Amino acid sequence: MSEALRFELLGPQRAWHADRPIDLGPAKQRAVLAVLLLSAGRPVRTGQIVEAVWPEEAPVNGANVVQKHVAGLRRVLEPDRSPRTPARVLTLTDAGYVLRVTPEAVDAARFERGVQRARQAQAAGRTAEALTDLDAALELWQGEPFTGFTGPWFDAARHRLVELRAVALETRTELELAAGRHDEAVGRLVELTAEFPVRERLRLQLMLALHRSGRQAEALAAYRDFAALLRDDYGIEPGEPLQDLHRRILRSDPGLLPPPRAAAEPGAPVAPTRGGTDRDASPPPVPSHPAPSHPTTPADSAIPVLSATPIGPAPPGSPVHPLSPAQPAGPVHLAPAYPGWPSVGPHRDWPPVPPAARPHRGVPGWISIGVTVLGALVAVFSFGLLTWLVVGGYAIWRRSWGNAVAAGYYLILGVAFVVIIGSSETEEVSDAEGVLIFCWLITWVAGVLHVVLLNGRFLAWVGTYRRRGPAPAGRLRREHARYLLYHYPTARGELRIGRPDLPRGYDDGGLVDVNSVADETLVGLPGLSPGQAQHLVLDRRVRGPYTSMEELAARCLLPPAVSDPLREVLLFLPPEPPPGPPATPAAPGRNA
Repeated sequence: MSEALRFELLGPQRAWHADRPIDLGPAKQRAVLAVLLLSAGRPVRTGQIVEAVWPEEAPVNGANVVQKHVAGLRRVLEPDRSPRTPARVLTLTDAGYVLRVTPEAVDAARFERGVQRARQAQAAGRTAEALTDLDAALELWQGEPFTGFTGPWFDAARHRLVELRAVALETRTELELAAGRHDEAVGRLVELTAEFPVRERLRLQLMLALHRSGRQAEALAAYRDFAALLRDDYGIEPGEPLQDLHRRILRSDPGLLPPPRAAAEPGAPVAPTRGGTDRDASPPPVPSHPAPSHPTTPADSAIPVLSATPIGPAPPGSPVHPLSPAQPAGPVHLAPAYPGWPSVGPHRDWPPVPPAARPHRGVPGWISIGVTVLGALVAVFSFGLLTWLVVGGYAIWRRSWGNAVAAGYYLILGVAFVVIIGSSETEEVSDAEGVLIFCWLITWVAGVLHVVLLNGRFLAWVGTYRRRGPAPAGRLRREHARYLLYHYPTARGELRIGRPDLPRGYDDGGLVDVNSVADETLVGLPGLSPGQAQHLVLDRRVRGPYTSMEELAARCLLPPAVSDPLREVLLFLPPEPPPGPPATPAAPGRNA
Protein backbone atom coordinates (compact mmCIF):
# COMPACT_ATOMS: atom_id res chain seq x y z
CA MET A 1 0.00 0.00 0.00
CA SER A 2 2.70 2.51 1.00
CA GLU A 3 4.61 1.87 -2.23
CA ALA A 4 1.74 3.41 -4.23
CA LEU A 5 1.61 6.62 -2.16
CA ARG A 6 3.24 9.85 -3.36
CA PHE A 7 3.40 13.17 -1.53
CA GLU A 8 4.29 16.72 -2.58
CA LEU A 9 5.44 19.42 -0.15
CA LEU A 10 7.41 21.70 -2.51
CA GLY A 11 4.45 23.86 -3.42
CA PRO A 12 0.77 23.06 -2.78
CA GLN A 13 0.52 20.08 -0.44
CA ARG A 14 -0.87 17.13 -2.39
CA ALA A 15 -0.94 13.35 -2.23
CA TRP A 16 -1.75 10.48 -4.61
CA HIS A 17 -2.49 6.81 -4.31
CA ALA A 18 -1.20 5.47 -7.61
CA ASP A 19 -2.71 8.02 -10.03
CA ARG A 20 -5.69 8.93 -7.84
CA PRO A 21 -5.47 12.21 -5.84
CA ILE A 22 -6.19 12.03 -2.11
CA ASP A 23 -8.27 14.53 -0.16
CA LEU A 24 -6.10 15.25 2.87
CA GLY A 25 -8.82 16.96 4.89
CA PRO A 26 -8.76 20.18 6.95
CA ALA A 27 -5.72 22.44 7.47
CA LYS A 28 -4.67 21.08 10.87
CA GLN A 29 -4.81 17.51 9.58
CA ARG A 30 -2.62 18.57 6.63
CA ALA A 31 -0.19 20.19 9.07
CA VAL A 32 0.06 16.97 11.09
CA LEU A 33 0.79 15.04 7.87
CA ALA A 34 3.48 17.60 6.87
CA VAL A 35 5.27 17.11 10.19
CA LEU A 36 5.19 13.34 9.73
CA LEU A 37 6.35 13.55 6.09
CA LEU A 38 9.47 15.51 6.99
CA SER A 39 10.40 12.65 9.32
CA ALA A 40 9.16 9.83 7.07
CA GLY A 41 10.19 6.45 8.45
CA ARG A 42 11.17 7.94 11.85
CA PRO A 43 9.01 8.24 14.98
CA VAL A 44 7.66 11.69 15.91
CA ARG A 45 6.58 12.43 19.48
CA THR A 46 3.04 13.63 20.10
CA GLY A 47 4.38 16.64 21.96
CA GLN A 48 6.52 17.60 18.96
CA ILE A 49 3.47 17.46 16.68
CA VAL A 50 1.51 19.66 19.10
CA GLU A 51 4.32 22.23 19.28
CA ALA A 52 4.64 22.37 15.49
CA VAL A 53 0.95 22.52 14.59
CA TRP A 54 -0.28 24.70 17.49
CA PRO A 55 2.71 27.01 18.21
CA GLU A 56 0.83 29.81 19.97
CA GLU A 57 -1.84 28.08 22.05
CA ALA A 58 -1.83 24.30 22.33
CA PRO A 59 -5.17 22.59 22.94
CA VAL A 60 -5.82 21.39 26.47
CA ASN A 61 -6.11 17.76 25.36
CA GLY A 62 -3.40 17.94 22.70
CA ALA A 63 -2.75 14.20 22.57
CA ASN A 64 -6.42 13.46 21.90
CA VAL A 65 -6.60 16.11 19.16
CA VAL A 66 -3.51 14.64 17.46
CA GLN A 67 -5.03 11.16 17.73
CA LYS A 68 -8.20 12.45 16.05
CA HIS A 69 -6.25 13.88 13.07
CA VAL A 70 -4.17 10.69 12.83
CA ALA A 71 -7.36 8.66 12.59
CA GLY A 72 -8.54 10.92 9.76
CA LEU A 73 -5.24 10.47 7.93
CA ARG A 74 -5.45 6.70 8.30
CA ARG A 75 -8.86 6.71 6.66
CA VAL A 76 -7.65 8.62 3.58
CA LEU A 77 -4.26 6.90 3.28
CA GLU A 78 -5.68 3.38 3.71
CA PRO A 79 -9.28 3.60 2.50
CA ASP A 80 -9.59 -0.19 2.04
CA ARG A 81 -8.50 -1.03 5.60
CA SER A 82 -11.23 -2.28 7.92
CA PRO A 83 -11.59 -0.43 11.27
CA ARG A 84 -10.35 -3.41 13.33
CA THR A 85 -7.31 -4.08 11.14
CA PRO A 86 -4.03 -2.58 12.45
CA ALA A 87 -2.74 0.34 10.40
CA ARG A 88 0.27 -0.30 8.20
CA VAL A 89 1.07 3.18 6.82
CA LEU A 90 0.65 5.40 9.90
CA THR A 91 1.47 3.45 13.05
CA LEU A 92 1.97 4.25 16.73
CA THR A 93 5.11 3.09 18.54
CA ASP A 94 6.51 3.73 21.99
CA ALA A 95 8.62 6.57 20.53
CA GLY A 96 5.71 8.24 18.69
CA TYR A 97 3.86 8.13 15.38
CA VAL A 98 5.68 6.71 12.33
CA LEU A 99 4.67 7.34 8.71
CA ARG A 100 5.97 4.21 6.98
CA VAL A 101 6.73 5.46 3.46
CA THR A 102 10.02 5.48 1.60
CA PRO A 103 11.90 8.78 1.27
CA GLU A 104 11.45 8.54 -2.50
CA ALA A 105 7.71 8.95 -1.98
CA VAL A 106 8.21 12.53 -0.67
CA ASP A 107 9.33 15.18 -3.15
CA ALA A 108 11.20 17.17 -0.45
CA ALA A 109 13.34 14.11 0.38
CA ARG A 110 14.02 13.46 -3.31
CA PHE A 111 14.99 17.12 -3.73
CA GLU A 112 17.54 17.01 -0.90
CA ARG A 113 19.03 13.71 -2.11
CA GLY A 114 19.30 15.04 -5.67
CA VAL A 115 21.17 18.16 -4.54
CA GLN A 116 23.49 15.99 -2.42
CA ARG A 117 24.24 13.69 -5.38
CA ALA A 118 24.95 16.71 -7.58
CA ARG A 119 27.44 18.07 -5.07
CA GLN A 120 29.23 14.75 -4.94
CA ALA A 121 29.35 14.59 -8.75
CA GLN A 122 30.68 18.16 -8.92
CA ALA A 123 33.40 17.36 -6.40
CA ALA A 124 34.38 14.34 -8.49
CA GLY A 125 34.59 16.43 -11.67
CA ARG A 126 31.51 14.88 -13.34
CA THR A 127 30.00 18.16 -14.52
CA ALA A 128 27.38 16.72 -16.89
CA GLU A 129 26.12 14.31 -14.24
CA ALA A 130 25.95 17.12 -11.66
CA LEU A 131 23.91 19.28 -14.04
CA THR A 132 21.52 16.41 -14.73
CA ASP A 133 20.96 15.79 -11.01
CA LEU A 134 20.44 19.48 -10.27
CA ASP A 135 17.96 19.90 -13.11
CA ALA A 136 16.00 16.86 -11.95
CA ALA A 137 15.97 18.13 -8.35
CA LEU A 138 14.92 21.67 -9.29
CA GLU A 139 12.11 20.34 -11.48
CA LEU A 140 10.47 19.08 -8.27
CA TRP A 141 10.11 22.63 -6.95
CA GLN A 142 6.55 23.86 -7.62
CA GLY A 143 6.46 26.80 -5.18
CA GLU A 144 7.16 27.82 -1.60
CA PRO A 145 6.57 24.89 0.78
CA PHE A 146 4.15 24.86 3.73
CA THR A 147 2.01 27.72 2.45
CA GLY A 148 -0.61 28.57 5.08
CA PHE A 149 1.29 26.90 7.93
CA THR A 150 2.71 29.25 10.56
CA GLY A 151 4.95 28.92 13.58
CA PRO A 152 8.68 28.53 14.30
CA TRP A 153 8.78 24.85 13.30
CA PHE A 154 7.34 25.38 9.81
CA ASP A 155 9.29 28.64 9.36
CA ALA A 156 12.58 26.83 10.05
CA ALA A 157 11.70 23.94 7.72
CA ARG A 158 10.61 26.37 4.99
CA HIS A 159 13.78 28.46 5.33
CA ARG A 160 15.99 25.36 5.13
CA LEU A 161 14.38 24.16 1.89
CA VAL A 162 14.37 27.63 0.30
CA GLU A 163 18.05 28.07 1.18
CA LEU A 164 18.89 24.65 -0.27
CA ARG A 165 17.10 25.61 -3.49
CA ALA A 166 19.06 28.87 -3.71
CA VAL A 167 22.34 26.98 -3.27
CA ALA A 168 21.27 24.48 -5.94
CA LEU A 169 20.47 27.31 -8.37
CA GLU A 170 23.83 28.94 -7.70
CA THR A 171 25.66 25.66 -8.19
CA ARG A 172 23.88 24.94 -11.47
CA THR A 173 24.71 28.40 -12.79
CA GLU A 174 28.34 27.96 -11.74
CA LEU A 175 28.53 24.70 -13.67
CA GLU A 176 26.90 26.26 -16.73
CA LEU A 177 29.35 29.17 -16.72
CA ALA A 178 32.25 26.74 -16.42
CA ALA A 179 30.85 24.90 -19.44
CA GLY A 180 30.67 28.12 -21.49
CA ARG A 181 26.86 28.49 -21.39
CA HIS A 182 26.86 32.12 -20.32
CA ASP A 183 24.39 33.28 -22.99
CA GLU A 184 21.60 31.02 -21.80
CA ALA A 185 22.34 31.78 -18.13
CA VAL A 186 21.81 35.56 -18.35
CA GLY A 187 18.02 35.53 -18.53
CA ARG A 188 17.61 33.12 -15.64
CA LEU A 189 20.13 35.05 -13.53
CA VAL A 190 18.13 38.26 -14.00
CA GLU A 191 15.07 36.46 -12.58
CA LEU A 192 17.06 34.92 -9.72
CA THR A 193 18.61 38.23 -8.65
CA ALA A 194 15.10 39.69 -8.49
CA GLU A 195 13.97 36.74 -6.36
CA PHE A 196 17.09 36.79 -4.13
CA PRO A 197 18.18 40.46 -4.28
CA VAL A 198 20.98 40.32 -1.68
CA ARG A 199 22.74 37.04 -2.57
CA GLU A 200 26.18 38.15 -3.73
CA ARG A 201 27.05 34.88 -5.44
CA LEU A 202 24.14 35.30 -7.87
CA ARG A 203 25.16 38.91 -8.55
CA LEU A 204 28.72 37.80 -9.26
CA GLN A 205 27.47 35.13 -11.67
CA LEU A 206 25.22 37.67 -13.44
CA MET A 207 28.10 40.11 -13.90
CA LEU A 208 30.36 37.35 -15.21
CA ALA A 209 27.71 36.02 -17.62
CA LEU A 210 27.01 39.52 -18.97
CA HIS A 211 30.71 40.22 -19.42
CA ARG A 212 31.29 36.94 -21.25
CA SER A 213 28.29 37.71 -23.47
CA GLY A 214 29.94 40.94 -24.63
CA ARG A 215 27.74 43.16 -22.43
CA GLN A 216 30.43 44.82 -20.31
CA ALA A 217 28.49 48.04 -19.67
CA GLU A 218 25.50 46.05 -18.37
CA ALA A 219 27.79 44.01 -16.10
CA LEU A 220 29.21 47.22 -14.59
CA ALA A 221 25.70 48.68 -14.24
CA ALA A 222 24.59 45.53 -12.41
CA TYR A 223 27.43 46.05 -9.93
CA ARG A 224 26.49 49.69 -9.37
CA ASP A 225 22.83 48.81 -8.79
CA PHE A 226 23.79 46.17 -6.22
CA ALA A 227 26.30 48.44 -4.48
CA ALA A 228 23.65 51.20 -4.26
CA LEU A 229 21.15 48.71 -2.83
CA LEU A 230 23.57 47.61 -0.10
CA ARG A 231 24.62 51.17 0.77
CA ASP A 232 21.09 52.59 0.86
CA ASP A 233 19.35 49.74 2.69
CA TYR A 234 22.09 48.22 4.84
CA GLY A 235 24.94 50.73 5.01
CA ILE A 236 27.54 48.22 3.75
CA GLU A 237 29.66 47.67 0.64
CA PRO A 238 29.74 44.60 -1.65
CA GLY A 239 32.05 41.76 -0.62
CA GLU A 240 35.64 41.49 -1.76
CA PRO A 241 35.01 38.82 -4.47
CA LEU A 242 32.42 41.08 -6.10
CA GLN A 243 34.71 44.11 -5.92
CA ASP A 244 37.55 42.07 -7.42
CA LEU A 245 35.37 40.98 -10.34
CA HIS A 246 34.30 44.60 -10.87
CA ARG A 247 37.93 45.69 -11.11
CA ARG A 248 38.77 42.87 -13.51
CA ILE A 249 35.86 43.78 -15.78
CA LEU A 250 37.04 47.39 -15.80
CA ARG A 251 40.43 46.17 -16.97
CA SER A 252 38.92 43.76 -19.53
CA ASP A 253 40.92 41.01 -17.85
CA PRO A 254 41.46 38.20 -20.40
CA GLY A 255 41.25 35.70 -17.55
CA LEU A 256 37.49 36.29 -17.52
CA LEU A 257 37.02 35.03 -21.08
CA PRO A 258 34.75 31.97 -21.34
CA PRO A 259 36.30 28.52 -21.71
CA PRO A 260 35.80 26.90 -25.13
CA ARG A 261 32.97 24.45 -25.46
CA ALA A 262 34.21 20.91 -25.88
CA ALA A 263 32.53 18.16 -27.84
CA ALA A 264 30.50 15.69 -25.88
CA GLU A 265 32.32 12.57 -24.84
CA PRO A 266 30.91 9.27 -26.12
CA GLY A 267 28.47 7.92 -23.59
CA ALA A 268 28.52 11.05 -21.46
CA PRO A 269 25.14 11.93 -19.96
CA VAL A 270 23.37 14.92 -21.48
CA ALA A 271 21.39 17.27 -19.25
CA PRO A 272 17.94 18.10 -20.64
CA THR A 273 16.69 21.67 -20.48
CA ARG A 274 13.25 22.67 -19.27
CA GLY A 275 12.10 22.91 -22.83
CA GLY A 276 12.99 19.30 -23.50
CA THR A 277 16.04 19.91 -25.71
CA ASP A 278 19.43 18.50 -24.91
CA ARG A 279 22.28 20.63 -23.72
CA ASP A 280 25.84 20.22 -24.76
CA ALA A 281 27.74 17.87 -22.57
CA SER A 282 30.11 19.46 -20.13
CA PRO A 283 33.63 19.91 -21.43
CA PRO A 284 36.40 17.89 -19.87
CA PRO A 285 38.32 19.59 -17.08
CA VAL A 286 40.78 22.14 -18.38
CA PRO A 287 44.31 20.95 -17.67
CA SER A 288 46.26 23.09 -15.31
CA HIS A 289 48.90 25.35 -16.80
CA PRO A 290 51.98 26.66 -15.05
CA ALA A 291 51.67 30.19 -13.77
CA PRO A 292 53.50 32.79 -15.85
CA SER A 293 56.89 33.73 -14.59
CA HIS A 294 56.37 37.43 -15.19
CA PRO A 295 55.41 39.76 -12.33
CA THR A 296 51.81 40.90 -12.08
CA THR A 297 50.18 44.14 -11.23
CA PRO A 298 48.92 44.63 -7.69
CA ALA A 299 45.35 44.27 -8.84
CA ASP A 300 46.14 40.95 -10.50
CA SER A 301 47.83 39.55 -7.43
CA ALA A 302 44.84 40.33 -5.26
CA ILE A 303 42.16 38.90 -7.54
CA PRO A 304 41.17 35.21 -7.43
CA VAL A 305 41.13 33.45 -10.79
CA LEU A 306 37.56 32.75 -11.93
CA SER A 307 38.43 31.00 -15.16
CA ALA A 308 40.98 28.33 -16.03
CA THR A 309 41.29 29.50 -19.64
CA PRO A 310 44.99 29.63 -20.60
CA ILE A 311 46.32 32.76 -22.26
CA GLY A 312 48.00 31.98 -25.53
CA PRO A 313 51.34 33.35 -26.70
CA ALA A 314 51.50 36.69 -28.43
CA PRO A 315 51.60 36.74 -32.24
CA PRO A 316 55.01 37.34 -33.83
CA GLY A 317 55.95 40.98 -33.82
CA SER A 318 53.58 41.93 -31.03
CA PRO A 319 54.96 44.03 -28.20
CA VAL A 320 55.07 41.89 -25.08
CA HIS A 321 55.75 43.28 -21.64
CA PRO A 322 56.10 41.52 -18.30
CA LEU A 323 52.95 43.28 -17.11
CA SER A 324 50.84 42.00 -19.98
CA PRO A 325 50.60 38.23 -20.63
CA ALA A 326 49.65 38.69 -24.26
CA GLN A 327 49.22 41.65 -26.60
CA PRO A 328 47.24 41.73 -29.84
CA ALA A 329 49.02 42.51 -33.06
CA GLY A 330 48.64 45.90 -34.69
CA PRO A 331 48.79 49.44 -33.39
CA VAL A 332 47.56 49.92 -29.84
CA HIS A 333 45.78 53.12 -28.75
CA LEU A 334 44.35 54.12 -25.43
CA ALA A 335 41.18 56.18 -25.30
CA PRO A 336 39.96 58.07 -22.25
CA ALA A 337 37.39 56.07 -20.30
CA TYR A 338 35.73 59.13 -18.79
CA PRO A 339 35.41 62.77 -19.89
CA GLY A 340 38.41 64.77 -18.80
CA TRP A 341 40.91 61.89 -18.98
CA PRO A 342 43.71 62.41 -21.51
CA SER A 343 44.07 60.28 -24.59
CA VAL A 344 47.41 58.67 -25.41
CA GLY A 345 48.02 58.46 -29.13
CA PRO A 346 45.97 56.32 -31.52
CA HIS A 347 43.80 53.80 -29.74
CA ARG A 348 42.16 50.41 -29.90
CA ASP A 349 38.55 50.82 -28.85
CA TRP A 350 37.55 49.32 -25.52
CA PRO A 351 34.11 49.44 -23.90
CA PRO A 352 33.87 52.74 -22.01
CA VAL A 353 32.14 52.79 -18.67
CA PRO A 354 29.07 55.05 -18.71
CA PRO A 355 29.44 57.80 -16.08
CA ALA A 356 25.93 57.52 -14.74
CA ALA A 357 24.46 54.43 -13.13
CA ARG A 358 21.01 53.14 -13.90
CA PRO A 359 18.20 54.23 -11.59
CA HIS A 360 18.18 52.35 -8.31
CA ARG A 361 15.02 50.36 -7.78
CA GLY A 362 15.08 50.73 -3.97
CA VAL A 363 13.89 53.69 -1.91
CA PRO A 364 14.86 56.97 -3.64
CA GLY A 365 17.56 58.93 -1.88
CA TRP A 366 15.46 62.04 -1.29
CA ILE A 367 12.75 59.99 0.43
CA SER A 368 15.29 58.24 2.65
CA ILE A 369 16.93 61.52 3.66
CA GLY A 370 13.56 63.27 4.11
CA VAL A 371 12.27 60.53 6.43
CA THR A 372 15.48 60.70 8.47
CA VAL A 373 15.22 64.49 8.83
CA LEU A 374 11.56 64.24 9.81
CA GLY A 375 12.30 61.54 12.38
CA ALA A 376 15.15 63.57 13.87
CA LEU A 377 12.90 66.65 14.14
CA VAL A 378 10.21 64.58 15.87
CA ALA A 379 12.78 63.33 18.38
CA VAL A 380 14.12 66.86 19.00
CA PHE A 381 10.87 68.83 19.35
CA SER A 382 9.10 66.15 21.38
CA PHE A 383 11.98 66.30 23.89
CA GLY A 384 12.58 62.62 23.19
CA LEU A 385 9.08 61.53 24.22
CA LEU A 386 8.29 60.27 20.70
CA THR A 387 11.71 58.81 19.88
CA TRP A 388 10.32 55.35 20.62
CA LEU A 389 7.75 55.83 17.87
CA VAL A 390 10.38 56.62 15.21
CA VAL A 391 12.73 53.82 16.23
CA GLY A 392 9.84 51.38 16.63
CA GLY A 393 8.57 52.15 13.14
CA TYR A 394 12.02 51.48 11.72
CA ALA A 395 12.25 48.22 13.71
CA ILE A 396 8.94 47.03 12.22
CA TRP A 397 10.00 48.03 8.69
CA ARG A 398 13.40 46.33 8.95
CA ARG A 399 12.32 43.55 11.33
CA SER A 400 15.17 44.54 13.62
CA TRP A 401 15.02 43.12 17.14
CA GLY A 402 17.81 45.42 18.32
CA ASN A 403 15.89 48.53 17.33
CA ALA A 404 12.71 47.06 18.83
CA VAL A 405 14.48 46.68 22.18
CA ALA A 406 15.81 50.26 21.90
CA ALA A 407 12.29 51.53 21.16
CA GLY A 408 11.02 49.73 24.24
CA TYR A 409 13.73 51.38 26.34
CA TYR A 410 12.83 54.85 25.02
CA LEU A 411 9.14 54.19 25.75
CA ILE A 412 9.67 52.89 29.29
CA LEU A 413 12.03 55.73 30.21
CA GLY A 414 9.66 58.32 28.71
CA VAL A 415 6.66 56.98 30.63
CA ALA A 416 8.70 56.89 33.85
CA PHE A 417 9.87 60.47 33.26
CA VAL A 418 6.33 61.78 32.67
CA VAL A 419 4.79 59.87 35.58
CA ILE A 420 7.46 60.67 38.18
CA ILE A 421 8.13 64.29 37.23
CA GLY A 422 4.46 65.02 36.53
CA SER A 423 3.30 63.61 39.88
CA SER A 424 5.84 65.57 41.92
CA GLU A 425 3.99 67.82 44.44
CA THR A 426 6.98 69.99 45.44
CA GLU A 427 9.01 72.44 43.45
CA GLU A 428 12.26 71.08 44.83
CA VAL A 429 13.99 68.40 42.82
CA SER A 430 14.94 65.33 44.80
CA ASP A 431 18.09 63.36 44.19
CA ALA A 432 16.17 60.57 42.47
CA GLU A 433 14.40 63.06 40.24
CA GLY A 434 17.71 64.74 39.41
CA VAL A 435 19.22 61.41 38.33
CA LEU A 436 16.10 60.70 36.23
CA ILE A 437 16.29 64.12 34.56
CA PHE A 438 19.99 63.64 33.79
CA CYS A 439 19.34 60.18 32.32
CA TRP A 440 16.50 61.61 30.26
CA LEU A 441 18.65 64.38 28.80
CA ILE A 442 21.33 61.87 27.83
CA THR A 443 18.70 59.56 26.31
CA TRP A 444 17.15 62.51 24.43
CA VAL A 445 20.45 63.35 22.72
CA ALA A 446 21.30 59.67 22.13
CA GLY A 447 17.86 59.09 20.63
CA VAL A 448 18.32 61.89 18.09
CA LEU A 449 21.69 60.45 17.06
CA HIS A 450 20.12 56.98 16.90
CA VAL A 451 17.46 58.20 14.48
CA VAL A 452 20.08 59.84 12.25
CA LEU A 453 22.27 56.74 12.24
CA LEU A 454 19.35 54.59 11.10
CA ASN A 455 19.88 56.02 7.61
CA GLY A 456 22.09 53.64 5.65
CA ARG A 457 23.37 56.46 3.41
CA PHE A 458 24.72 58.29 6.45
CA LEU A 459 26.50 55.15 7.70
CA ALA A 460 27.97 54.58 4.25
CA TRP A 461 29.21 58.18 4.17
CA VAL A 462 30.79 57.77 7.62
CA GLY A 463 32.48 54.54 6.50
CA THR A 464 33.81 56.24 3.38
CA TYR A 465 35.09 59.18 5.40
CA ARG A 466 36.89 56.94 7.87
CA ARG A 467 38.63 54.98 5.14
CA ARG A 468 41.91 56.42 4.03
CA GLY A 469 42.59 57.28 0.43
CA PRO A 470 41.50 59.75 -2.22
CA ALA A 471 37.89 60.48 -3.15
CA PRO A 472 35.94 58.21 -5.55
CA ALA A 473 37.15 60.29 -8.52
CA GLY A 474 40.71 59.35 -7.56
CA ARG A 475 39.72 55.70 -7.42
CA LEU A 476 38.37 55.87 -10.97
CA ARG A 477 41.61 57.47 -12.18
CA ARG A 478 43.64 54.75 -10.48
CA GLU A 479 41.58 52.08 -12.25
CA HIS A 480 42.19 53.81 -15.57
CA ALA A 481 45.92 54.08 -14.88
CA ARG A 482 46.09 50.37 -14.05
CA TYR A 483 44.24 49.65 -17.27
CA LEU A 484 46.91 51.60 -19.17
CA LEU A 485 49.68 49.64 -17.48
CA TYR A 486 48.03 46.35 -18.32
CA HIS A 487 47.20 47.02 -21.97
CA TYR A 488 49.87 49.57 -22.87
CA PRO A 489 53.02 48.90 -20.84
CA THR A 490 55.02 51.73 -22.39
CA ALA A 491 52.59 54.20 -20.77
CA ARG A 492 54.52 53.60 -17.57
CA GLY A 493 57.47 55.57 -18.87
CA GLU A 494 55.59 57.96 -21.15
CA LEU A 495 53.08 59.09 -18.51
CA ARG A 496 55.27 58.35 -15.46
CA ILE A 497 52.48 56.41 -13.77
CA GLY A 498 53.17 55.88 -10.08
CA ARG A 499 55.97 58.46 -10.01
CA PRO A 500 54.74 61.51 -8.06
CA ASP A 501 58.41 62.37 -7.45
CA LEU A 502 58.88 63.22 -11.17
CA PRO A 503 57.34 66.07 -13.19
CA ARG A 504 54.38 64.82 -15.24
CA GLY A 505 51.06 65.95 -16.67
CA TYR A 506 48.97 62.78 -16.23
CA ASP A 507 46.79 62.30 -13.13
CA ASP A 508 46.95 58.64 -12.07
CA GLY A 509 44.81 59.12 -8.96
CA GLY A 510 47.73 59.11 -6.51
CA LEU A 511 49.35 55.78 -7.42
CA VAL A 512 52.85 55.18 -6.05
CA ASP A 513 55.35 52.78 -7.66
CA VAL A 514 56.85 51.52 -4.40
CA ASN A 515 59.88 49.95 -6.13
CA SER A 516 60.91 53.06 -8.10
CA VAL A 517 59.95 56.24 -6.24
CA ALA A 518 62.45 58.26 -4.20
CA ASP A 519 62.86 57.68 -0.48
CA GLU A 520 61.15 60.98 0.29
CA THR A 521 57.95 59.73 -1.39
CA LEU A 522 57.98 56.55 0.70
CA VAL A 523 58.33 58.58 3.87
CA GLY A 524 55.22 60.56 2.90
CA LEU A 525 52.94 57.54 2.34
CA PRO A 526 49.63 58.00 4.21
CA GLY A 527 49.19 56.16 7.49
CA LEU A 528 52.86 55.31 8.09
CA SER A 529 54.48 56.37 11.33
CA PRO A 530 58.04 57.78 11.12
CA GLY A 531 59.44 54.50 12.39
CA GLN A 532 57.48 52.43 9.87
CA ALA A 533 58.48 54.74 7.02
CA GLN A 534 62.17 54.49 7.96
CA HIS A 535 61.88 50.71 8.18
CA LEU A 536 60.33 50.62 4.68
CA VAL A 537 63.12 52.75 3.17
CA LEU A 538 65.91 50.68 4.75
CA ASP A 539 64.27 47.35 3.88
CA ARG A 540 63.93 48.30 0.22
CA ARG A 541 67.58 49.34 0.07
CA VAL A 542 68.87 46.18 1.75
CA ARG A 543 66.51 43.42 0.54
CA GLY A 544 65.38 44.76 -2.82
CA PRO A 545 61.98 45.36 -4.45
CA TYR A 546 58.56 44.08 -3.39
CA THR A 547 56.21 41.92 -5.44
CA SER A 548 52.95 42.30 -3.49
CA MET A 549 51.29 44.10 -0.61
CA GLU A 550 51.46 40.94 1.44
CA GLU A 551 55.24 40.75 1.05
CA LEU A 552 55.66 44.43 1.97
CA ALA A 553 53.47 44.06 5.07
CA ALA A 554 55.35 40.95 6.18
CA ARG A 555 58.83 42.44 5.65
CA CYS A 556 58.01 45.78 7.25
CA LEU A 557 55.71 44.38 10.00
CA LEU A 558 52.76 46.56 8.99
CA PRO A 559 49.42 45.83 10.68
CA PRO A 560 46.27 45.46 8.53
CA ALA A 561 45.02 48.88 9.66
CA VAL A 562 48.04 50.40 7.88
CA SER A 563 48.49 48.01 4.93
CA ASP A 564 44.86 47.86 3.78
CA PRO A 565 44.58 51.59 2.88
CA LEU A 566 47.98 51.42 1.13
CA ARG A 567 46.76 48.58 -1.07
CA GLU A 568 44.63 51.08 -2.98
CA VAL A 569 47.53 53.34 -4.00
CA LEU A 570 50.66 51.19 -4.25
CA LEU A 571 52.00 49.63 -7.43
CA PHE A 572 54.42 46.70 -7.34
CA LEU A 573 56.15 46.95 -10.71
CA PRO A 574 59.60 45.64 -11.59
CA PRO A 575 62.27 48.33 -11.01
CA GLU A 576 62.94 50.32 -14.14
CA PRO A 577 66.30 49.40 -15.71
CA PRO A 578 68.97 52.11 -15.76
CA PRO A 579 69.50 53.96 -19.05
CA GLY A 580 71.68 52.04 -21.46
CA PRO A 581 71.92 50.73 -25.02
CA PRO A 582 68.69 49.27 -26.41
CA ALA A 583 68.19 45.58 -25.86
CA THR A 584 68.71 43.17 -28.73
CA PRO A 585 65.34 42.07 -30.20
CA ALA A 586 64.34 38.53 -29.42
CA ALA A 587 64.38 35.92 -32.13
CA PRO A 588 61.11 35.46 -34.03
CA GLY A 589 58.72 32.98 -32.46
CA ARG A 590 60.07 33.47 -28.95
CA ASN A 591 58.56 35.51 -26.17
CA ALA A 592 60.30 38.82 -25.45
